[in-house]
Amino acid sequence: MSSRPKLRRLLDLPGVADLEMKALMKPRCADPDARAEFPDIDATALAAFGLTVEAAEAVALPADWDGVEHLDGFDLIDAFAAEGWDVTDDRRKPLRMLGHFALPLALAMRGVAGELPFQPEDTTPEPWGAGMAAEARRFRKR
Repeated sequence: MSSRPKLRRLLDLPGVADLEMKALMKPRCADPDARAEFPDIDATALAAFGLTVEAAEAVALPADWDGVEHLDGFDLIDAFAAEGWDVTDDRRKPLRMLGHFALPLALAMRGVAGELPFQPEDTTPEPWGAGMAAEARRFRKR
């Protein structure tokens, strides 16, 4: 029985939750055209991925680049989830600030530019009996 690895949450990176709250209060903050008005966006991207949003836009993309940063809604969520990242809020909607962070995150997670923040391996043991309910359902189906 194999368990799927837990997705890393973009919202958990330093500064991202603060920017999400700011975008809730000031929706203009999430507008890609307004990035110059909010320098904390580039500061957060630099701290999280080692490159600003502007620097990410200047990176020469590989010939086989799939343009993941241009997807919308659930397609974007699914594309990042397939590569191990949860880019949603607590209500499972795409983050308001995802338009700013999609390209730097994609570049960093694919090793093209920047870097992902260090995350120690989760060594917490699975609770006793955690998989028993699913195993019981599979057994009843047989």
